[in-house]
Amino acid sequence: MSARAPRVPEGGPALVQALGKRGEGHKYGHGHALILSGGPGRGGAARLAARGALRIGAGLVTVGCPPEALAENAAQLNAVMLRAIAGGVELAQVLEDTRINALCLGPGLGIERARDLVPVVLGRPAGRARAAVIDADAITAFAEAPERLFPMLDERCILTPHSGEFARLFPDLAQGLDAPAGEGDGFSLRAEATRKAAARAGCVVLLKGARTVIAAPDGRCSLNAAVGERAAPWLATAGSGDVLAGFVTGLLARGFAPMQAAEAAAWLHVECARKFGPGLIAEDLPEQLPAVFRDMGI
Repeated sequence: MSARAPRVPEGGPALVQALGKRGEGHKYGHGHALILSGGPGRGGAARLAARGALRIGAGLVTVGCPPEALAENAAQLNAVMLRAIAGGVELAQVLEDTRINALCLGPGLGIERARDLVPVVLGRPAGRARAAVIDADAITAFAEAPERLFPMLDERCILTPHSGEFARLFPDLAQGLDAPAGEGDGFSLRAEATRKAAARAGCVVLLKGARTVIAAPDGRCSLNAAVGERAAPWLATAGSGDVLAGFVTGLLARGFAPMQAAEAAAWLHVECARKFGPGLIAEDLPEQLPAVFRDMGI
């Protein structure tokens, strides 16, 4: 694809400044993200998220996996660190390190493991002090009882469902979410549903799709449309959402506010896809970030 300068969204100068801002010279000045992973054979999604978090600028990224998955992950990770986390007891011990300031819960985590670990992060003071992305299995684990999840969420959290996951947590709000843009007012339906979901959950909600909607509990809402001239249909590939979760987590680690992190990550996600073009697989997305940043003047 041609080397073009991306059109930075509204508030672009502030975004460029925030993305280009570096903290103190030590790596911990750029945050430490913890990505929780599942067992052997289930680590790919967490590794994709971890790569995304690292590329977007988190100073350190650690994948926390069961002890039996350490060898598999070690064979495929270099700059990303590893920590054995068998269950809730070990996770609580890890969270005693206050330098960990952002967590990603869900990609490849497994339903039972998510039910065990999510309350440790969100239901205890040591965990609630951190920003957290709740994605994939961490959403599905509470699909039958969302009333158990919502009280654990607060303004530091970001839910990142696709339409199917959204419907499991908010079945009464899901009607018409995937209506074609030309039928009725598809954007308005998605925006209204996402606003109501954010108010109910008490956290930022990023509803993924070609027409991504991001809403905060206070009613703020933004749209990130990958349609028309900005379409990137090749983003519909396995692992793409895991990378997006990593982008959001990495920006949270860097100190972005949850709404700003979700907006910037969603926009950059599309820009990376457009930079690469057709034939994209999820592993390609984080590797486009340096070029996208250069095009932005960072």
